[in-house]
Amino acid sequence: MIRLLVAAALSFLFAAVGTRVLIDVLTRQRIGQPIREDGPQGHMTKAGTPTMGGIAIVFGAVGGYLLSDLVGGGVVTRSGLLAMATICGGGLVGFLDDWLKVSRERSLGLNKRMKMAGLLTVAIGFAIVALNATPIHTQISFTRWSSPGIDLGSVGWTVWAVLIILAMSNGVNLTDGLDGLAAGTGIFSFAAYLVIGFWIFRQTNSANGFIYDVPHALDLAVVAVAMIGALAGFLWFNAAPAEIFMGDTGSLAIGTGLASLALLTNTHLLLPILGGIYVAETVSVMLQVGWFKASGGKRLFRMAPIHHHFELLGWRETKVIIRFWLVAGALTALGLGLFYADWVDNVELVR
Repeated sequence: MIRLLVAAALSFLFAAVGTRVLIDVLTRQRIGQPIREDGPQGHMTKAGTPTMGGIAIVFGAVGGYLLSDLVGGGVVTRSGLLAMATICGGGLVGFLDDWLKVSRERSLGLNKRMKMAGLLTVAIGFAIVALNATPIHTQISFTRWSSPGIDLGSVGWTVWAVLIILAMSNGVNLTDGLDGLAAGTGIFSFAAYLVIGFWIFRQTNSANGFIYDVPHALDLAVVAVAMIGALAGFLWFNAAPAEIFMGDTGSLAIGTGLASLALLTNTHLLLPILGGIYVAETVSVMLQVGWFKASGGKRLFRMAPIHHHFELLGWRETKVIIRFWLVAGALTALGLGLFYADWVDNVELVR
């Protein structure tokens, strides 16, 4: 428990200070975010706002995670290090994308192939290390490795892991379109994995430990709380009206982080619920594109991703953000409720 609190506090401090420094440096260098011309016209006033704030999120989380082991006591595990490395890998791909945008002063960074290649490298690297260096199960899982327990084998699980990482990274990336939206929803999602990791850790030290079989659960909870602290420190400056944007550096780090925690805690199928906002954002884009092609140019939503649709309906940006946060909180509660309900049922069956 001490290590969790220390990780949260240090990550918040590092990210908050780092974000403040980034704002000052990027402002002096006149490095700002180019705004898409096809986006909502009200967003054009945000052009020039410092970006790449995800750098502070990543360094804040890594710093809090590593130093909490020294200050709060505990053991850094291969699973925890792998999750953090995956977060850094996603952040690096995003940083390259952000840097090309600001250096070329246009809203397009890496082309689709290069961005996909970078994320594939991170995802495949994660899967290979997870299979060979961590106590991972290769079954498709909902709340624990044996539910539903369909074994994919090493190759099948690698493909499955890559798909989850790519999907979640893309979903968070699409969500990052309003001030504080991705950071706020990310806090809720990582909070769920803080609870899940700590709960599994407590059960591991009891007679029911076999139910989950995640020996590194506590360290994964530390990863989650480090991301919560870092996102909160960043959100201090990213809340509307934002003084800085996280950019792809932050959104891809969040996406890869959530996916890696889901895979390492054997809660793959629970992630679409806990990250339901990201799923909805992705689906809205897919529906918009599909309907546009099928209907000969008609739009299903006024604009996609769906948060822009609500903006164009007349909702203020802050109202969209807060309501999406509320939905994210409700989905977190639903996901944790399902997780706990499965434990109750499983323990009753054992008895």
